Amino acid sequence: MPDPGVNRTVICLEKVSVRFRVPHEQITSFKEYAIRFLKRNVKYQEFWALRDVSLNISGGEVFGIIGFNGAGKSTLLKVISRVLRPASGRVWVQGRVAPLLELGAGFHPELTGRENVFLNGTLLGFTRAEIRSLFREIVEFAEMSDFIDAPLRTYSTGMVLRLGFAVATAIQPDIFIIDEVLAVGDEVFQEKCLERLNRFRHAGTTILMVSHSTALVRGMCDRAAWLDHGTVKACGEVNETIAQYQQSVGHMSA
Repeated sequence: MPDPGVNRTVICLEKVSVRFRVPHEQITSFKEYAIRFLKRNVKYQEFWALRDVSLNISGGEVFGIIGFNGAGKSTLLKVISRVLRPASGRVWVQGRVAPLLELGAGFHPELTGRENVFLNGTLLGFTRAEIRSLFREIVEFAEMSDFIDAPLRTYSTGMVLRLGFAVATAIQPDIFIIDEVLAVGDEVFQEKCLERLNRFRHAGTTILMVSHSTALVRGMCDRAAWLDHGTVKACGEVNETIAQYQQSVGHMSA
């Protein structure tokens, strides 16, 4: 594994592969699945979401991941966030990680916004004392003062996004991982989020982001990786990587 004192590497993946098993036939209910499972009548098909992915990301770097839907981008972020364990390979991460992977992840729809702030903050590693001290700032950033004691199920997707982002970024993390969720918010809040990300960037936070917007990746990132069917097709300086990706898109549409 790398020595962070020498090359400042904070994320290192060595030949990481992730395999999923999905039923070969369509099963329409859990009951049907349970019956087939007990009878050992479920046939699976293996699907490799990632294959032999190797990456090194340095401290303070803003690193983008681009690719088509189903390329393995979200799976890669989940591996780095320790949400998924790879089937093979090694993952090394140094520092406190704040992941914002899916809209509403770590939230419970029947709890109020207030209760979800404490729940999600705890899952991110905050102490209750830290959450209490940050609570007002979180609510104000999310612009949720009028709704914080309403059940989360009454929130719009944009409201859930605002609250999730506010909690995840309440304390500057060593590594911030974000998966496309900014696309859900309105433009004003997107600008607010980007301002906070830029502040983190200038303060030395490593940012790892997935986005379908090559303009956003080009404007935010130092380097990027292009994933295709679970493999790294290109990795390097952001403009070069985007150019190779766009060239591939052009060939496919030609």
